[in-house]
Amino acid sequence: MISDFLYSLKDIHPFFNLFYYISFRAGLSLVLSFSLVLLLMPMWINVQTKLFPKGQPIRDDGPQTHLSKQGTPTFGGVLIIFSIIINTIFWTTEFSNFNYILLLTLILFGSIGFYDDYQKVIFNKGISSKRKFFLQFLITILLYFIIISNGYDLNNFYIPFFKNISIELGIFYFVIILFIIIGSTNATNLTDGLDGLVSMPLIFVFLTFAIFAYILGNINFSDYLLVNYIPGSGEIVIFCTTSIGALLGFLWFNSSPASIFMGDTGSQSLGASLAVAAILLKQEFVLAIAGGLFVIEALSVILQVFYFKTSSGKRLFLMAPLHHHYEKKGLTEQKVVIRFWIISFLFCLLALSLLKIR
Repeated sequence: MISDFLYSLKDIHPFFNLFYYISFRAGLSLVLSFSLVLLLMPMWINVQTKLFPKGQPIRDDGPQTHLSKQGTPTFGGVLIIFSIIINTIFWTTEFSNFNYILLLTLILFGSIGFYDDYQKVIFNKGISSKRKFFLQFLITILLYFIIISNGYDLNNFYIPFFKNISIELGIFYFVIILFIIIGSTNATNLTDGLDGLVSMPLIFVFLTFAIFAYILGNINFSDYLLVNYIPGSGEIVIFCTTSIGALLGFLWFNSSPASIFMGDTGSQSLGASLAVAAILLKQEFVLAIAGGLFVIEALSVILQVFYFKTSSGKRLFLMAPLHHHYEKKGLTEQKVVIRFWIISFLFCLLALSLLKIR
């Protein structure tokens, strides 16, 4: 949109040639997305304080240090989504179908999250897990048919350790897509339990996929690194960098002590869009590695429930998800957050190493 118009002015001045390059538009989209959130967030916090004075309800069976967070505004994800939509549309060339699908994912899963957050601040209780899973299931089916109707290959599963080798799964690939999207959505949501905890790992994973998208969308780089070339997928870089910018702006206010929470609106939408980005880039395995922290957090909940039911009420962890376990053991919230950031960063470095393991 704006980038196309500015590039059309290249005959007036050579400067406008810059808007042809993904790298320039990516940097611009990141800075402007960050700036938009930074500018609007104080007003958005004030609006929420007036409209929803009760704010985010806090569990009384969790760490006692969390009780002071009662009343914190919880719709930070709304502004994150708004910034991503605006800047992705502005800086995507010829509005790529890849980014259209990613923005649709962001909006649809963000709607589920908003519904859940709204129920929490009004009725002090979110929607049931069964209803949440059912809505996620329906939207995932819708996205599946939208993706295949746009001509994308949803039959072949690429193996990251070998050059251009894939397994044709047919309809079974649909089951994998359900698992990836719903799993990523809820794993990200579970990780969002401490001030600033989920934001930086999301930034790391989006950066990882920005690098993958740039390489897979460039025929020279993909040929050199022996990865599957996907024409036009380079525009996914813009979606990733706008997400990074919005998350950095949000983290400015969400760092401890948080002035606002992301809520399910943000965590569900961002987790789902990461999963869809991985599917469009045929890098589902990379998501499992780069998002290793989210996988660990989700597994801690699954193991806790399984152990509780099979051991007559005993607990494997002091509290799940895992970050609460370490809080219960006496670590400060800030120490848990920083250590989990480090773990996430290392997982993303490992994921990037797959580019050379062929």
